[in-house]
Amino acid sequence: MRELQPGEIDQYVVVRVADEIVVDLMKTAGGIDYAGAADDVVVHEVDGVPIPFASPRLLWRMKSVTHREKDAADLVALRYWFAERGQTLPET
Repeated sequence: MRELQPGEIDQYVVVRVADEIVVDLMKTAGGIDYAGAADDVVVHEVDGVPIPFASPRLLWRMKSVTHREKDAADLVALRYWFAERGQTLPET
């Protein structure tokens, strides 16, 4: 097993960390960096540990610009989620 080295997040588009769970680390997603995403992050506590998650709004912003087939189903579900709450879709 190899440790993540400083600068690897800048060097690669995606850094996959696989231990007990698999986590993809990305400097940006859908052209959105952390500063641009921070207002749309929600924190949930899992086993006493605060974990930041992308909100539905942030997921829409990230997935609506990718034009990937695998994101299409997520966009349908998110469109329903926003409509169910009477909310307009976020701007991309």
